[in-house]
Amino acid sequence: MKKVIGLMMSLVLLFGVLAGCSNSESSGEAKGDKDVDLKVWSFTDELKKPITKFEEKNGVKIELTIVPIADYPTKLKPVLESGVGAPDVFTGEIAFLKQWVNAGYWENLSEDPYNVNELADNYVPYVFDLGKDENGDVRALSWQTTPGGIYYKRSIAKEVLGTDDPDEIGEMLTSMDKVFEVSEKMKEKGYRMFPDEGSIRWFSQGDNPQAWVNEKDELKLTDQKIEFLDYAKKLREESYTALAPEWSPSWFEAMDKPIKVKENGDETETEVFSYVLPTWGLHSVLKTNVEDSVGDWAVTSGPSPYFWGGTWLGVYNKSENKELAYDFVKMMTQDDEFLTDWAKETGDVLSYLPVTNEIKDDFSDEFLGGQNNYQFFLEQAKSIEPGIVTKYDQQLDTFYGNAVQEYVDGKKSKDEAIAEFYKKAQNAYPELKVPKK
Repeated sequence: MKKVIGLMMSLVLLFGVLAGCSNSESSGEAKGDKDVDLKVWSFTDELKKPITKFEEKNGVKIELTIVPIADYPTKLKPVLESGVGAPDVFTGEIAFLKQWVNAGYWENLSEDPYNVNELADNYVPYVFDLGKDENGDVRALSWQTTPGGIYYKRSIAKEVLGTDDPDEIGEMLTSMDKVFEVSEKMKEKGYRMFPDEGSIRWFSQGDNPQAWVNEKDELKLTDQKIEFLDYAKKLREESYTALAPEWSPSWFEAMDKPIKVKENGDETETEVFSYVLPTWGLHSVLKTNVEDSVGDWAVTSGPSPYFWGGTWLGVYNKSENKELAYDFVKMMTQDDEFLTDWAKETGDVLSYLPVTNEIKDDFSDEFLGGQNNYQFFLEQAKSIEPGIVTKYDQQLDTFYGNAVQEYVDGKKSKDEAIAEFYKKAQNAYPELKVPKK
């Protein structure tokens, strides 16, 4: 998945990080050719090669319109409402997926002639469930699963921890207390555990994953999310990070070489041990920014499973080309031959189990020292809870991320930061029942 998207189950735009795209954020223009058989809209360039494949296989012409992720919802909604210039197929990203599946723009794929409910067992459960609307009908499907892990440098692991084995390293990181134990060992040897405090946001759900807003429209911070403020503060106070904010130049630079860190007026040089990233982070982030340390990486699990991002697609409910449109959706999400080739070519971790079960044992990535990361991520995907994604996530994640940042920076006390979060949430969503703190 060629996107640097931000949203977990979810705490994404944390610390003011804005969702973006690594290779897909350049705006693309439709060809404007009237002699097209199918129109597709997306916020990512992932579909370019599949579209070419579909055109060659079916003797058709497809017009692809790529809209930058920041503009995508606002530009797409008017054409779906009016039907003028609307696509036959369009994609949705996790940040706004729940809004779109309930909006009625995507065709109901649970009904005839699609009957995709019969295929439920063929998909990673959380991926299939996220494409359902509030009535349980499937509106969108995805070919990929995007669980995450902790990517780390093998050479540093051997020096500090005595092993670079992913299973053994994972056992050392099964709780935040253990993460801090490893962080202290890294610090003693002159390394930093993470590039920034935001790295641990994915683990704030802990063993108690809960949605921001429940069925009664109640918003409340879980104990795990509150603990996250303290964890982030400790990372800063104990100098366990390199003070390199996510997506900043120093964040990328630290992947491949030592960087300078300024603290309390002093400047030191350090190396970062690990990055917390999902499946696509390997191919679209690490591999595109690392040269000297290729082969020195591995991936393992952290305190809790998480996922980050994902692309779903479906058929526009007013399309005049629904049969052909669904044929394209089927190729992207159910075609054994296409998906096998796609996985081997891109490294994308598939959600379609009939294919993953056939190919998962044969993966080996040289960047990761020969590790089979495919098996690892498929195991992680089994533990992900789909029910915690809501339509409020993106905005609430941003509010909470800002609150955590102000607490870490010492601008607000813990209670003040939480109170500010609740205040902003209430102002943005008056319909929610927000604690008075």
